Amino acid sequence: MADKSKFIEYIDEALEKSKETALSHLFFTYQGIPYPITMCTSETFQALDTFEARHDDIVLASYPKCGSNWILHIVSELIYAVSKKKYEYPEFPVLECGDSEKYQRMKGFPSPRILATHLHYDKLPGSIFKNKAKILVIFRNPKDTAVSFFHFHNDVPDIPSYGSWDEFFRQFMKGQVSWGSYFDFAINWNKHLDGDNVKFILYEDLKENLAAGIKQIAEFLGFFLTGEQIQTISVQSTFQAMRAKSQDTHGAVGPFLFRKGEVGDWKNLFGEIQNQEMDEKFKECLAGTSLGAKLKYESYCQG
Repeated sequence: MADKSKFIEYIDEALEKSKETALSHLFFTYQGIPYPITMCTSETFQALDTFEARHDDIVLASYPKCGSNWILHIVSELIYAVSKKKYEYPEFPVLECGDSEKYQRMKGFPSPRILATHLHYDKLPGSIFKNKAKILVIFRNPKDTAVSFFHFHNDVPDIPSYGSWDEFFRQFMKGQVSWGSYFDFAINWNKHLDGDNVKFILYEDLKENLAAGIKQIAEFLGFFLTGEQIQTISVQSTFQAMRAKSQDTHGAVGPFLFRKGEVGDWKNLFGEIQNQEMDEKFKECLAGTSLGAKLKYESYCQG
C-alpha cells in the first residue's frame, strides 16, 4: 500500500496520549455520543461542518471494528489498478479525527479522496450529500464486533484496558464506548441504505467470497477492472496478507488491528445471559428492518 508515514505518525501520537489516559477519562461527549479524547476534539467536530466534499470523494462508513481498515486497503488498491498511482495518505483517513485545520489542508489533496468515518449518517457534513459523493457502508455482526473491540482495548499495550470482558460487554451494550452504541449507529444508517449513492457491504460476505465483494465495490465506484485485476487485488487483500504487512502499513498497532478477523469468534467469550441480552437488543432495534435482514443475524449470531 502507499507510504503511510503520516498515517502511522498519527496513530503513534494517539497511542502516546493513551498512555496517560485512564479509561474513566477516555471519552468526551459531543452531541450525545462519546468519542475518544486521544483521537477527536470538539473543535474538530465544530469545523467538520465546513468540510467541502467533492463528487468523486469515496466515503467509507462503519462502526469501529467492522472492517474499515480492510475496505480502506481494498479501495486504495482499486484506485491504483485504474490510475496506476499509489493512493497517498496525507492525513489520517478517518474524517472526524485530527486537528481542526485538517479540512483546510484537505482542499489541496488530489482526487479521489478516501474519507473513512465512524459517524452516524446525520452527523456527516452536508456537502457529502449535496455533492453526491459515493458512500460504502460496512457492517459486521454485533457479537463479533463487540469481541473485536474488547480485544483491541485489552491487547494494545498503550490503550486503556477494561477489567474484564463482562465489564466491557456492559459498557458496549450501554453505548459507553468510543463512537457510542453499535445499535444507535445501525438504526441511524438503516434509514439510508437504499440511497442512490450508498452501497451496503457485509463483512461476513467479504470473508465468504472476497473476489465477488471487490467486484461489487469496483462496479459501484465506476471502476472497470478485468477478472485478472480483481483476482490480484483479492489475493493482496486477504486477512492473512493484510496481517502480514500490518506493521508496515499501520505501525506498531498493526498486528492488533488485524488480530483474527474470524466469523464466530464471539462464541469464545459470550456467556448465555449475554447472548440472550444481545439477541433481545437486536430484536428490539433491528428486527423487521432492511438492515436487520442484511446482517443475517440468525446465521452469524445464533446457534
